[in-house]
Amino acid sequence: MRPTVNTPATAGPDAAAATGATPAATPTASRPELPDRPRTTGRRTGWHRLAVVGVQHLTGDAVAVTLEVPEALRDVFTHRPGEHVVLRHRRAGAELRRSYSVCPPPADPAALRLVIRRGAPDGFGAHAVTSLSPGDILELSPPTGTFALPGRSGGHHVLIAGGSGITPLAAMAAAALREDPACRVSLIHSVPTAADALLADELSHLKDSFVDRFTVLYVLTQEEHGSGLSGGRIDDAKLPRLLTAVDAHPGPGTAFALCGPAGMVVAVRRALTAWGADPTRIRSELFTPADTPPRSAPPRQTAASRRTRVTALLGGHRCLATAGPEDASILDALLRTHPDVPHACREGVCGSCRARVLSGRVTAGPQYALHAEELAAGYTLVCRARPLGTELTLDFDA
Repeated sequence: MRPTVNTPATAGPDAAAATGATPAATPTASRPELPDRPRTTGRRTGWHRLAVVGVQHLTGDAVAVTLEVPEALRDVFTHRPGEHVVLRHRRAGAELRRSYSVCPPPADPAALRLVIRRGAPDGFGAHAVTSLSPGDILELSPPTGTFALPGRSGGHHVLIAGGSGITPLAAMAAAALREDPACRVSLIHSVPTAADALLADELSHLKDSFVDRFTVLYVLTQEEHGSGLSGGRIDDAKLPRLLTAVDAHPGPGTAFALCGPAGMVVAVRRALTAWGADPTRIRSELFTPADTPPRSAPPRQTAASRRTRVTALLGGHRCLATAGPEDASILDALLRTHPDVPHACREGVCGSCRARVLSGRVTAGPQYALHAEELAAGYTLVCRARPLGTELTLDFDA
């Protein structure tokens, strides 16, 4: 599961840096470019119904769901390792949205596979684990996201996962090893017990195929394994020893990707920086337990009576809305008249509602799904943001 939520969503060098007001937009040419992000002509939007063709039970509380992508939708669902989809599920009259990382099955890289864990008893995860079967139809949005490994050839990719955070990192590892013969990949996976290690068999096969370039280490937080290195949580003391075990060294040739619970990702990022890693070489994505409600709202406008005219560019169309003091976020204002505005977690974690501020200003709570470069380039997550002023223009296609 992704940032499910996923994670990442991707955090900047310090999650606290993702708060405060986004400055008034400046011309695009003066904004910093974003690294490692493919250039596109517009965001893929909309919902598509895909048939389930396989359900594989990975553990007692997780399944891998394989979906058939019709020929007519192959381009729509083309994806990079690290991207995610939003799944829409209606139950008892309520709509649930969850984001899941795309994890291609080894036998058919063109197929779409999601790893889904059980969450709350009345959530989609529980339904998927207990009841989902071939022939069922699921509604999905096209893949999106900015969580990716550096595009440069060679070097050492060190991937650190917590729990379900393995799903995007496993896809990244496989793609890097197959596409870049000059690179080396080390994967460290923290799980409660060996039985909780998702995709372990696939990673073992990948290790057999790239025995000289791929290393996997498991850290079991609730199980004794006879080794101080493989037991307990990843902390400031343990991380340097793990990095030594995979022959990792600080420097421009080493890149890091982290995915897991917020506490783990923040702690590992801090420990990596103390160890000597370049903060700009650390990419991360967060996830929260599935089916949990938002914990907090973004800061409210100081002028209680202020209303803002919001113009949003989405899928090549111009959408208009009015945001007022009754709205917890810009997203709430947009959804009143445009229910298909991209969103999922409402916690600033999954990144589905990412948009660029073209004009106007916003104030925002924590925006974990944005890198520091994205914040500097004027991006915001509308689920965590409120407008400042009477006019605001956003571009969801940027």
